[in-house]
Amino acid sequence: MDQFYINLLFVGASFALYFGIAIWARAGSTKEFYVAGGGVHPVANGMATAADWMSAASFISMAGLLAAGGYANSSFLMGWTGGYVLLAMLLAPYLRKFGKFTVPDFIAERFYSKTARLVAVACLIVASVTYVIGQMAGAGIAFSRFLEVDKDTGLVIASVVVFFYAVLGGMKGITYTQVAQYVVLIIAYTIPAIFISMELTGNPIPAFGLFGEHSASGMPLLAKLDQIVVDLGFAAYTADVPNKLNMVLFTLTLMIGTAGLPHVIIRFFTVPKVADARWSAGWALIFIALLYLTAPAVASMARLNLINTVYPDGVKAESIKYDDRPDWMKTWEETKLIKFEDKNGDGRIQFYNDKADMSDRGWNGNELTYNRDILVLANPEIAQLPGWVIGLIAAGGLAAALSTAAGLLLAISSAISHDLIKNSINPDISEKGELMAARASMTVAIIIATYLGMNPPGFAAQVVALAFGIAAASMFPVLMMGIFSKRINNKGAVAGMLAGLIVTLVYIFMYKGWFFIPGTANLPDNPDNWIMGISPLSFGAIGAIINFTVAYVVSSATEEPPQEIQDLVESVRYPKGAGAAVDH
Repeated sequence: MDQFYINLLFVGASFALYFGIAIWARAGSTKEFYVAGGGVHPVANGMATAADWMSAASFISMAGLLAAGGYANSSFLMGWTGGYVLLAMLLAPYLRKFGKFTVPDFIAERFYSKTARLVAVACLIVASVTYVIGQMAGAGIAFSRFLEVDKDTGLVIASVVVFFYAVLGGMKGITYTQVAQYVVLIIAYTIPAIFISMELTGNPIPAFGLFGEHSASGMPLLAKLDQIVVDLGFAAYTADVPNKLNMVLFTLTLMIGTAGLPHVIIRFFTVPKVADARWSAGWALIFIALLYLTAPAVASMARLNLINTVYPDGVKAESIKYDDRPDWMKTWEETKLIKFEDKNGDGRIQFYNDKADMSDRGWNGNELTYNRDILVLANPEIAQLPGWVIGLIAAGGLAAALSTAAGLLLAISSAISHDLIKNSINPDISEKGELMAARASMTVAIIIATYLGMNPPGFAAQVVALAFGIAAASMFPVLMMGIFSKRINNKGAVAGMLAGLIVTLVYIFMYKGWFFIPGTANLPDNPDNWIMGISPLSFGAIGAIINFTVAYVVSSATEEPPQEIQDLVESVRYPKGAGAAVDH
C-alpha cells in the first residue's frame, strides 16, 4: 500500500476515535464543561494529564532541541519534568482542596479581589494564546508531511478536529479524548525508538541503548556521536555549558513557568477528592516518564542517523551526491522544511558547521539546512522502518499537538465565560447561558489560534519562551503565596503579578525588537549585551523573584488579609475530616 494511504488510515482511524468519544462524552452542564463533572478516575486523569502535558513541544520539538544542542539543551528536559513535579507536589492537591473551576477563581477568592481575577485572566490568556500557537504550528507541520497538504490546510483540518470534540464535549470530552491521545502518542513515540535502538545498539530499551555500544563501531554511542560532530566542526554533543548561571535560570524559568500554566492545573479539578488529585499526579508522572526517558535516546540516535545518511562511509569520506539522496529527504523537501544549496558546485551535500574552516576539503559553506522539528517525525523514514511505523508516528504527532491545544483552548474559554462573563460582567447569567458562552468563547479562541498559526506575530519564534516566562513571572508566585502565606493580601498579589509580568515582558521585548523602548531598541540579542549574561529566555525566573519581593513588601506595608481569608488558607493547607474537596 502507498505510504500516503497508510498515513491516511492511521490518522483517519485516530480522528474517528476522537469524534466517537466526543459524541459519547458530550457536556450537558457547566460543571461537565469545566471540570468533567468532577468524577474522573485518578488513572484516567493521570493519563489525560500526561497527554495534556506532552504537547507538540515534547513529542516533536524536544528531541529536535536535544539533537541540535546535546547536553546544552538538556535544560528543556530538566525544566519541563521538574515543573511537573513542582506542580504535583506544591500546587495541585491544594488547589483541588479549594474546590474551584479555574485558576482565576482561586486567585479571586483567595485575594478577595475582582482586580486580582482580571489580572490573572489577562496573564492566563496571553500565556495560553502564545503557547497554543506552537501547538497549531506543530499540527500544521505533521499534516503538511503526512497528508501531503500545505501547512495552512493542515492547520484548518486540526482546528476542525479540535472544534468538534472540545466545543462539543468541553473538559468531559477533552479528558477522555486525551486518554485515547496518550495511548496513541506513547505507542507512536516508543515503537520507532525501539526499532532504531535495536538497529544502532542492539538494545531494545532506548534509554539503555543511549549509554550502550554503537554496533557498527564498537564505541560507546555517545562517544561515537561526539567524534563525528566534532569532525564536522560542531561542539561535542556532551560538551559542558559555559554559562552555568544562565542554564540554571533557564531551567528554573521552565520549571516554575510549567507549574504556573493553567491548562494542566485545571486537570486536577476533575477528580472527586484531594487524595485522587495526589494519585493523579503520581500516575501522570509515570506516564510522562515513559516518553521523557526515551527522548534523549531518540535525539542522539536521530542526529547520528542524519549524519550517517549524508556521510554513509564516514565523515572523513565523500558525502553523498544530491541526485542520490534518499527518498525521505526528497519527500521532506516538498514541505520546504529541509533545503539544499550547492555552494561549491560539486553536486554533493556538504553538511557541517560552516563556522569551521573546511576550505582544505573544498567546501564553501554548509549546504543542508533543516527544521529540527522534523527529526522525530522523519526518524522512522531515515532509519528505513516499515510504512506502518511512519503512519503511527504521524498519528502520534497529531495527537500530541491536538491534546495540548484542546487543554489550552479550554483554559482560555473557561477564563472568558466563567471568570469574565459569569463573575465580572453578568453574574445573573443562567447555567445554560454560561454553557453557551463557554462554547462560543471556545469557538472564537480556536479561530484566533488558527489565524495566528497561519499568520504568526513577530514573537511566534519565541512563543515558548514568552509563554513560560509570563507564567513563571506572573502566575506561579501568586499561586504559591496564595497557598503557603496567610500574610499576602490583595494589594500585594496584584502588585506582584503586574511587576513580574511587566518587567519580564520589557526585558524580552527590548532584545527581540518587538516594540520600541527609547535607548534600548534593537539591542543585539547576544550574551555580551544581556544584563549579567542573563538570556531573555531565562528571565522568567528573575520576574518571579521580583513578583515575590513586590508582593511581600506591599503586603507588609498594608493591612493584613481578613481573618476569614487567613482561616481559608489554613483550611486548604491543613484539611480537617476525611479530605473530600469542598464543592462551591
